[in-house]
Amino acid sequence: MTTLADFIHDMQYADLPSSVLEMARTCILDLVGVAAAGRKTGLSQIAHDHAARHFAASPESSVRLMFDGRRASAAGAAFAGAATIDSFDAHDGHPLTKGHAGVAVLPAALAFFQYTSEGNGKALLADMVIGYEIAIRAGMALHATACDYHTSGAWNAMACAALGSRRLELGEAATRHALGIAEYHGPRSQMMRCIDHPTMVKDGSAWGALAGVSAALLAADGFTGAPALLAESADVAGFWSDLGSHWRVLEQYFKPYPVCRWAQPAVEAAVGLQGRHNLDAAAIAGITISSFDAAVRLACRRPATTEEAQYSLPFPVAAALVRGSIGAADIGGTGLADPDILRLSDMMVLETFPEYERLFPEQRWAHVTFHLADGRTVTSEPALARGNAENPLSPGEMLAKYRALASPVLGEKRAALIETMIDQIEEVDICCSLAELLAAPATPHPAFVE
Repeated sequence: MTTLADFIHDMQYADLPSSVLEMARTCILDLVGVAAAGRKTGLSQIAHDHAARHFAASPESSVRLMFDGRRASAAGAAFAGAATIDSFDAHDGHPLTKGHAGVAVLPAALAFFQYTSEGNGKALLADMVIGYEIAIRAGMALHATACDYHTSGAWNAMACAALGSRRLELGEAATRHALGIAEYHGPRSQMMRCIDHPTMVKDGSAWGALAGVSAALLAADGFTGAPALLAESADVAGFWSDLGSHWRVLEQYFKPYPVCRWAQPAVEAAVGLQGRHNLDAAAIAGITISSFDAAVRLACRRPATTEEAQYSLPFPVAAALVRGSIGAADIGGTGLADPDILRLSDMMVLETFPEYERLFPEQRWAHVTFHLADGRTVTSEPALARGNAENPLSPGEMLAKYRALASPVLGEKRAALIETMIDQIEEVDICCSLAELLAAPATPHPAFVE
């Protein structure tokens, strides 16, 4: 069995299976596209301004903020980057964590690469894998031992601390303290509170990244915090016993739409039923959605903000039926006031389906019934969200998603150059070429003028 410290410090690019490396490359591209789109949300602007003003650092220790260009501390940059990815809810996730690893792992990895001024593309791929493997196991361990459902920041903080320990070349004892500090100070925020009352606090990942990066830097200075019980207590040992042999990163899902994953099975069911019967949205007089309880809790019907639209079940289903898909324009700005979308959203009945509740979180199902204006009633087949490990988005769909998110914000030329660099990342000096492209300011996106 590989020890956690050995995994953090000794695992190298050459040790990783090709399928795992390819997944890491896909995660980076997807996260960069989501970050580009997220950079134009109000949440991201506030987070970046906050980091630039209040997380200042000396010139020799500052790093550039993602798609911004200004400088802040490594912890501030990771905070702003994670907030930005989280702000546009289209990032990857893992079903058994009920949350997200990459949203914090990528900004922390980029911050530490800049902070230490060393590292290449192969090293970034290896760091991404290490971060995902630790974050996912920490998340599973937390859910198995805690009495409440906590946000992703509560556990992805440990992954950020691990990456800092690796880049700072901490010894085994200091690494234990870094993980313990991150676990102790990671935000044990209650996820369902944000589901019921959607605001910019979202999934806690900005604070997880901040806590994790700070934890590694504190441990480097001698601050103590071990042990991290999520990794070291006997009752979670099973989650870590296959570290380095079973690759949890391969179980990631990727979202086709920028809304909560729990809403997406119902979106697929509704769009599929609409297409099967060749229905115009105007022909639908009533809708019943049957899903698991957590999805039904996404009850906001008339969102006033991007966050409320992302943590809604009725609104994205209605948007997909009216507009054929769900994009940036549908969850921000004028999209929130579309009368045809609001008509369908207002009419929906949401109900918990016992069998789907039994299968959650390992599986997320929904089916939809339309009550039509001509008196007919039609019901969909049970549907899963697209993009799981068992029904993945194709490489072409993943590229199309990245381009649709990145090009309107960064411009086609810059977005294409980033795409090429990530595709050829083994040859890229991450501290120079790619880092420069990811740091330069983005351009305005009218869909998110709030």
